[in-house]
Amino acid sequence: MARRFTDKRLVIASHNKGKVREIEELLAPFGIEVISAGVLGLPEPDETGTTFEANAELKALAAATAAKLPALADDSGLVVHALDGDPGIYSARWAGPTKDFGLAMRKVEDALAAKQASDRGAHFVACLTLAWPDGHMETFRGEVHGTLVWPPRGAKGFGYDPMFLPEGESRTFGEIEPATKHGMSHRARAFEQLVAACFR
Repeated sequence: MARRFTDKRLVIASHNKGKVREIEELLAPFGIEVISAGVLGLPEPDETGTTFEANAELKALAAATAAKLPALADDSGLVVHALDGDPGIYSARWAGPTKDFGLAMRKVEDALAAKQASDRGAHFVACLTLAWPDGHMETFRGEVHGTLVWPPRGAKGFGYDPMFLPEGESRTFGEIEPATKHGMSHRARAFEQLVAACFR
């Protein structure tokens, strides 16, 4: 049985403004006061895990412990089938120290070209971990599958969104309105599980 969330304040354990904004919008119906780790000045822990789940858990626990409040962390990334799962858990690192996702998308495209890959299949993964200061954690995983397009299209998303075309769609995540994306994204799918387990 998952632990229910009964607090009024929640730390979003991320310094990524796009990710924080998306999670804030998902949490809006619950009337919870949301504070980002960046606003609180919390350090970003080293992501030493080898899975999305492990990295989400270490980030959530670090923020919950430091802030003495429940914390929600997300670890997400793009898994490219022809690249043996890269960039995967290293998706943010491919963008370099300046978080240049134009550069990251170009690296993905160059890697596919170098392999002469005909398979452009990919999926996004998001793992959400809700952690409490006493160390208790609940973790949920969501995925959305699609293909990669080039050149990137749209400026509405963030990260690798402009090159990701979800299954059954004619628009990339970079072209889809955020409200529509919230209903179908990897993060939304993980969030549905989190809500069902901890917020109902």
